[in-house]
Amino acid sequence: MAVKKLPGKEQRDYIMSKVPEVTLMFWIIKIFATTLGETGGDAVTMTWKLGYAVGSLIFLAFFFVTLAAQVSFKRYHPFFYWAVVVATTTVGTTMSDYFDRTLGLGYVKSSIILFCGVLIVLFIWRTVAGKIQFEHITSRRDEVFYWLTILVSNTLGTALGDFAADDTGLDLGFERGALLFAGLIVLVAALHYFTKISDSILFWAAYVLTRPLGATLGDTLTKPHEDGGLELGRITASAAIAVLMIVGVVIAYRREGKSPYASDRLQV
Repeated sequence: MAVKKLPGKEQRDYIMSKVPEVTLMFWIIKIFATTLGETGGDAVTMTWKLGYAVGSLIFLAFFFVTLAAQVSFKRYHPFFYWAVVVATTTVGTTMSDYFDRTLGLGYVKSSIILFCGVLIVLFIWRTVAGKIQFEHITSRRDEVFYWLTILVSNTLGTALGDFAADDTGLDLGFERGALLFAGLIVLVAALHYFTKISDSILFWAAYVLTRPLGATLGDTLTKPHEDGGLELGRITASAAIAVLMIVGVVIAYRREGKSPYASDRLQV
């Protein structure tokens, strides 16, 4: 959908923002990214048997490389933006598993700690900047807080997904866990349309919830039949999801390319 003509400040913020518009396609790509983070993270730590500590280091390195590229651009670059999102989901997968299993904190303690972490980051962001952004990220300060919030929220989302699905948590299984988080996302969408709750609060709530949805979907694809999964190969599943995600990014890019400000906003 083409972007309409905007008044002065809104036009400037839209052009200078380094993040995509929040549309239905944004959320579809986000769910692909979080599912890829689950299957890709498990492929490195489990299929390749590198372990959670080594896997976390590998994905942290990938995160910092992609983030450095994203920050270096002066305008929104769709492929590098989504590469950083995937990096945060893979880091979130391995870091959450490291907290839960290697350190032995368990899903409940890890979720509480990470939830407090998200609140602390958002509180500091609000205190320093005066406002929590999610769509018009135009300053280096807001960009740093934006990606830090995403990194912590994706780690939290992984822990929540495991807690809901695992028999040491709510024991919902992967399919019912996915339905639970999909239902919560629908609830957040309803709150957006029918209440006056802050868009920033609802955006970050939905952002957290898409991570456990992706985690449970990823586990549904790759876990053994006896555990309620489809037992697809982690590498094969990751490759298929990556292709779908790239297609989604291309579609979103082409739609945004129809904006009257596309030549000023987009960088490829």
